Amino acid sequence: MDPLEALLAQIQGLSSTSSDINRLHTILKQADDSLRSESTRLSPILTQLDPSIHSLGFLYILEASMPAPVTKTQAETVVPIVTRFIGACSTEQIRLAPDKFLSVCRKLKDQVMLLEAPIRGVAPLFTALRKLQVSVEHLTPLHSDFLLLCLLAKCYKTGLSLLDDDVFEVDQPRDLFLYCYYGGMICIGQKRFQKALDLLHNVVTAPMSTINAIAVEAYKKYILVSLIRHGQFSTSLPKYSSSAAQRNLKNFCQPYVELANSYGTGKIAELEAYVKTNAEKFESDNNLGLVKQVVSSMYKRNIQRLTQTYLTLSLQDIATTVQLNSPKEAEMHVLQMVIQDGEIYATINQKDGMVRFLEDPEQYKTCEMIEHIDSSIQRIMALSRKLTAMDEQISCDQLYLSKAGRERQRYDFDDFDVPQKFNI
Repeated sequence: MDPLEALLAQIQGLSSTSSDINRLHTILKQADDSLRSESTRLSPILTQLDPSIHSLGFLYILEASMPAPVTKTQAETVVPIVTRFIGACSTEQIRLAPDKFLSVCRKLKDQVMLLEAPIRGVAPLFTALRKLQVSVEHLTPLHSDFLLLCLLAKCYKTGLSLLDDDVFEVDQPRDLFLYCYYGGMICIGQKRFQKALDLLHNVVTAPMSTINAIAVEAYKKYILVSLIRHGQFSTSLPKYSSSAAQRNLKNFCQPYVELANSYGTGKIAELEAYVKTNAEKFESDNNLGLVKQVVSSMYKRNIQRLTQTYLTLSLQDIATTVQLNSPKEAEMHVLQMVIQDGEIYATINQKDGMVRFLEDPEQYKTCEMIEHIDSSIQRIMALSRKLTAMDEQISCDQLYLSKAGRERQRYDFDDFDVPQKFNI
């Protein structure tokens, strides 16, 4: 009997009970090398298997049959097969071979990018990562691939739905770096700058022994988004950042640090001149669009300063003070800040061209606001419980305790000036 036919019979006969599936898994691992050597003969076998029943066997054969690299014609054939498999496969079976499943999903990502149709991979990868997740708190290696496809397909809202999950479990540091970096870019695309700042901050402050390219690119965007969101930037990173990041990150991002310094002067002409001089550098980093938003934010920041000084002001005076070209341009900025961004509260009298600045109308007593505050409190309480549980878990970890014990031996009370009442 042909070995492939024998294997097909075993897959069909050992895909019902848990014990049968475990036995099949052992057989498939032993047959893995022979499957790869027969890769050109595997495609017809897939038609004889049901991906919802024979998920584990289907996965092994599918992974072995996917050539690399592929042509566009091959990709057009394979992508629908992989998409159908991901949607139909058994979660319990594919979790027995997570590396195989990851390999298939990443090949799908590569093939939809080859076809220049990243949107075809968005839904399948979302389904795949949910099937791979033990819980929504678990960050899988597929998260970053999914977010990358969302970016390329401009499916920002789909990507945002994943970013709302709180992540506490990470398998590999690189997964976290890419997840936060791509997630920050998606939030920038949706102009959710505070969320973008939080994600990019996680990248630049994450533990690292040496500077990596992801952290450098994240730091560039972190500077720009800080200026857009807060109108300022500090090169000082928090104490919990790695020493490598604190020492070296700004050296790799000097044009962006200088841009922040120019922004800090409040002089729009100087900022525009600096951007013009370094436009080629910003464009090569794919950050020129974000830099232009930084320039635009300075106009808004200067208008916000006026609200702290004046109750009423003409559009002409705003244009002159903020260095805009005309009252019409000043009106456009004020309307955008009031209607679209909600950054100021004001009314414009079209007849005499006067702007009246108002106080924040929010009284913090509506049902919606109370619900929002309550949900925020509940979330913080849940986070506190989670941190307490993690702290207790780490305190009992043998590796941590042995390292802490070694560190403690390096110090002695005689090395410190202990007050008399605390003498031991």
